[in-house]
Amino acid sequence: MQAGVAILESRGVVHVYGEEAEHFLQNLVTCHVDTLTAEHPSFGALLTPQGKILWDFLIFAAPNGGFFIDAPKAEVKGLIKRLSFYKLRSKVTIEDCTESHSVAVAWGTSLPDGFVTDPRLASLGGRCIFSKAQKPAALEGALASEADWHQHRICLGVPESILDFPLGDTFPHDVNMDSLNGVAFDKGCFVGQEVVSRMKHRGTARKRIVVIQGDTSLPPSGTEVTASGKVVGSMGSSAGQNGLALLRLDRAKQALDAGDPITAEDATLRVSLPVWATFGWPD
Repeated sequence: MQAGVAILESRGVVHVYGEEAEHFLQNLVTCHVDTLTAEHPSFGALLTPQGKILWDFLIFAAPNGGFFIDAPKAEVKGLIKRLSFYKLRSKVTIEDCTESHSVAVAWGTSLPDGFVTDPRLASLGGRCIFSKAQKPAALEGALASEADWHQHRICLGVPESILDFPLGDTFPHDVNMDSLNGVAFDKGCFVGQEVVSRMKHRGTARKRIVVIQGDTSLPPSGTEVTASGKVVGSMGSSAGQNGLALLRLDRAKQALDAGDPITAEDATLRVSLPVWATFGWPD
């Protein structure tokens, strides 16, 4: 695994602070906010009442109080609008800090100063939210590209919203958030909790993000994946012949058992579950 440090220009930063900030977020998002520390951020999402992901993000303790939310830059305004909708009279301030702060990642080496281990999967490496006025030393000089980072994450089987699945139409279980420390099933209520808890206890998740390898370069995200004459899912992001796909596990398993090819356009796919998955193939 090649080491790298990169700035993620596609990510934005929201600052949520005030005397009720912790309580405010704890009651909304899928992950624990009350136990995160400067060294241990959280991975979670804000869901619809029907349990689908509106936004997924990482939450960090902000140095000057409150919390930084690391989210897709294109979605920051929408996220702030929804958080403000829930704010009501809470003593909370919600600010877009994308102009003043950036997100960086480091992988394949010991973590540089200012970086903390990614809460989803330790092998992803480290992550850092930094002020553009005080850039960490590790970000001076030659850096890897954001594409290098995505290649690393894809090879580990870790999905990213927008690139691998649509927002607003996907359950946390579909994109393996339950295996990536993204849902705290032991916490109190959060938006959409009833649906997500039911899926866990009844084992009703039918779709999952899986790892794929093609016999040629893979088609773009959103391309239909077919097997036995049926659509079984869609392509996510890819790097060369390695990629991710959101598939119906039961239909993919039937094709594998029958020896039928699984394809996306002209590419024939080898399909496997991420090595860190806490779920298996259906019977």
